[in-house]
Amino acid sequence: MGYVGCVSGACLASLGHRVIGVEPNRTKVDLINSGRSPIVEKDLDYLMQIGVKERRYRATDDWQSAVAETDMALVCVGTPSRSNGSIDLCYVSRVCQQIGQALRGRKSFFTVVIRSTVVPGSAEELLIPILERESGLEAGVEFGVCVNPEFLREGSSVLDFHHPPKTVIGEINPKSGEALAALYTALPGPLIRTSIRVAEMIKYVDNTFHALKVAFANEIGNLCKEHEVDSHQVMDIFCQDTKLNLSPYYLKPGFAFGGSCLPKDLRAVNYEARTLDLQLPVLGSILESNKLQVLRVIRKLMEFKGRTLGFLGLSFKGGTDDLRESPIVEVIEAMLGKGYVVRIYDRYVSLARLVGANKDYIEKEIPHISRLMCGSVEELMSSCDVIVVSNRNPEFANAVAMAQKHHAVVDLVRIVEVPPAQAGEYYGLCW
Repeated sequence: MGYVGCVSGACLASLGHRVIGVEPNRTKVDLINSGRSPIVEKDLDYLMQIGVKERRYRATDDWQSAVAETDMALVCVGTPSRSNGSIDLCYVSRVCQQIGQALRGRKSFFTVVIRSTVVPGSAEELLIPILERESGLEAGVEFGVCVNPEFLREGSSVLDFHHPPKTVIGEINPKSGEALAALYTALPGPLIRTSIRVAEMIKYVDNTFHALKVAFANEIGNLCKEHEVDSHQVMDIFCQDTKLNLSPYYLKPGFAFGGSCLPKDLRAVNYEARTLDLQLPVLGSILESNKLQVLRVIRKLMEFKGRTLGFLGLSFKGGTDDLRESPIVEVIEAMLGKGYVVRIYDRYVSLARLVGANKDYIEKEIPHISRLMCGSVEELMSSCDVIVVSNRNPEFANAVAMAQKHHAVVDLVRIVEVPPAQAGEYYGLCW
């Protein structure tokens, strides 16, 4: 009955459920049973008073009776950091051990919900085996398991519980997920049912992105201050762009960025920071991170020794002939330098060789690459046995569908959601 447990319990009781909070600290148990919150949080005292008064909410230190009297356990214990940065799962493991012992011999279906923040694999590799060992029951058959991350902010957690941005349920099977989903039918917002590992991961993605936003805004603020620019006005304008800035755009894992704007402007910002003796480690690491994504592709392609590499896409983005700082050009240069045979198809770049803004660039900067171009997808597919998809030109999805057993497909952009069954191998860069 720490922060998450107290808030979750009181809010669930306010929705009409009967809640028993398990807590070894007798002082906390007595406080809760007297209708007082052991933590300071807006509106929580009121909810606890109502829950206790209406006998929907009580606390105990007897975990065996609590499990025996209920249909579901929400594990809300802490997962603190160890000295090396890893999470300490001793508390959640101990609670799962207790729940498992309390379930031994139980006939009715019970659902165990991991609400604590745990890294992907924790439930399947550690917690479920503990539950099965201690209970003698089979997970997904005789008892259910879900992962249900919380998205509560201190100071507004009661409001956040009742108006969640999303409710995520990672389930071992549909029966487990249905039992948990029934708790949240009164809440607004999307209800997302997914795999256990995805649910474990999403809380870390949320929090790292929140931390990144704070650090990004602060570094922009530091740079603005040196130039006597109002950083709050800048960020207010930045946040009004919900098409690109605050949106799903650019948030799909895939290949490196390129083009005439992003690399150039990042270099300019970082150079400006150096001239002002400013340390901006977040902004300064972006280009290095982008370079590592290029190297990741090169390392993968080096596994295909003696095979012909066919690249679908040469420009930095589908639907354009712009080759300026196209990361796939860097990959191709590296593979040519290592002696690999390379073929390329990009309809837009082929047109640019004849007419277009990039004609001079192709003729002067990469004539050796332009000579490797194929005239059609069919020509490339017939002459190569490793197909590399480097941008999201819709034409390339059809090409991947043409892959045969002798083809290996290296997909850098997730051009298809389902790997082609007939291809010999499919490799997704970040998935």
